[in-house]
Parts: sequence; C-alpha cells; structure tokens
Amino acid sequence: MQLSVKFALPYGGRSSLDIDYSKVDPMPTLYVVNIPLELYEALRSRACKHRKSIAAEVLSLLEENVPTADELKSRARFFREMEKLRARRPEAPGPFPSSEEMQSEDRER
Repeated sequence: MQLSVKFALPYGGRSSLDIDYSKVDPMPTLYVVNIPLELYEALRSRACKHRKSIAAEVLSLLEENVPTADELKSRARFFREMEKLRARRPEAPGPFPSSEEMQSEDRER
C-alpha cells in the first residue's frame, strides 16, 4: 500500500511525501484495560522515576520479565552445560593439600 501526502510549506512552497507501507514491518500493539488504580499509580511512579513514558516503562518491564523463544533456548543450553559440569568428577585437588592432610599437619605441630 502506498500513501502520498501533499502539504503546503511556509511562504507558499509545496511538497509531497510518499510512504510505501509494503516495506514497513508493523509492530504489534498491546491494549490493556481495567487496570487497578493502585497498580497504575505504581507504574506511573516507576516510569517517572526512570524518566520514561508509561508505555516505555511497560515495554521495559515486559522485556525484562517475559523471556523470548531465543532466551528460553539460551537458558536451556546453559542448564544443560551446568548439568554436565555438575556430573563431572572433580579433577585432582591441584597444588593445595587436602583438608585431611592439613588437619594432620596441624596435629603434628
């Protein structure tokens, strides 16, 4: 769909603006109704504190708290890696003596 807008410029000039909406990827819109006043006031206060509009604050809260499909995949991958690490037997204790050796040394003093 193409939109053509013609308008007059100051001092008698004329111009037009053509917008091709077939190339625009529209973003979904979310409408929320019947918000409790207490919740709305808290949201407005939070938005004011962060110097944002209420809509921008709601979007920030959704981004922080609602995981996307990619985020869920990333979390699942992370948990699988943690399970692998947890299942591995610990390697040699390294250059440090074991707790039993340290207690034995203390008793010998």
